[in-house]
Amino acid sequence: MRTRYDADASAVAELVADQPAYRARQVWEGLYRRLIDPAEMTDLPLALRRRLDGALPVALQPAAEAVSDGGDTVKWLWHLADGAGVETVLMRYGDRTTVCVSSQAGCAMGCTFCATGQGGFERNLSAGEIVEQVVRAARRARPRRLSNVVFMGMGEPLANFERVWAAIGRLHHDVGLSARHLTVSTIGVVPGIDRLAGAELPVNLAVSLHAANDALRDRLVPLNRRYPLEALTAACDRYVAATRRRLSFEWALIDATNDRPSDASELAELARPLRAHVNLIPLNPTPGYATPGTPAAGVAAFCRRLRALGVTTTVRKNRGTGIDAACGQLAATTPGGQRGRTVRLSPTRMASTSTSPRRTTPPGHTTERTTSPSTTASGPTTEAPPEAARLAAR
Repeated sequence: MRTRYDADASAVAELVADQPAYRARQVWEGLYRRLIDPAEMTDLPLALRRRLDGALPVALQPAAEAVSDGGDTVKWLWHLADGAGVETVLMRYGDRTTVCVSSQAGCAMGCTFCATGQGGFERNLSAGEIVEQVVRAARRARPRRLSNVVFMGMGEPLANFERVWAAIGRLHHDVGLSARHLTVSTIGVVPGIDRLAGAELPVNLAVSLHAANDALRDRLVPLNRRYPLEALTAACDRYVAATRRRLSFEWALIDATNDRPSDASELAELARPLRAHVNLIPLNPTPGYATPGTPAAGVAAFCRRLRALGVTTTVRKNRGTGIDAACGQLAATTPGGQRGRTVRLSPTRMASTSTSPRRTTPPGHTTERTTSPSTTASGPTTEAPPEAARLAAR
């Protein structure tokens, strides 16, 4: 069955074809601008609200919710209609509110230090399943306005390009988020980077680099065997030339692995010609990777070295580590640690609170008038990208 945010404008119009012509616009704006459910659209007749609620079911059934950082970080585990699970993280900062969304259930890229990659690939998410994550997070963020969306959750966004791009179109044209506040992350899918460079909306690009020589990156990021650094940096150069947007390199600091002075020098050699911003992320713990993250003193030293080499560098403040909501920890499992607070939710949203056992960017609403509602949104698929499937089989 078609879900609420996979239905395009023509499908919504068909559902209200027996109503006055303006009803389709009312429903669309209710879903995408007001971010409300059909049952809450009190400007519609009650019978129509009930019809829409039945014809446009939600895609995401809440299974668990975990809260940390004094309520500023919220992670949801959602169950999808076919039993797949995905996670979404909402983060409130002083000057912005960001949601980190998943683009796939699982991931085929096989990065050894990432909990999602350790679990393997299940399927691509549909555009509607992605958009609904943003809508749910925006509702939860109120009265604050959701300002940023980052595609840094479960999965490789550029391996699900068509559906991710359809979701971006909806978020920009219909929800009203500026392209400058939408960030797509990739482990280095070169054809996808080239498609982003030629796309109509200049979204931000963040490349999860983690190593600046092919020998080390082949070990940490198996896709590097398909798209080595020379090809990846050339694609980044084309992206920067085409969009004139600042490129970001994400670098998870792993103790005695990619945090040495030589690693900083190699990274600087790659980053400087691209004028890339480097975002350092102390590696977060995951069950399938024994090597710890770089200690705080080593993170600070690595940052200072990069800055001395002429690279703009920041250290990301880890959020949600205690509820497995931090970078690299999403695995579609109920949190199992001693920190944070978990609320397990039934499909009917009746919740009971229990103690969580152990633990697992800058877009803003625009006020501009947008174009008419987009009319296409691809459904989910289970097809993994060919290059990822080949690498996973090795």
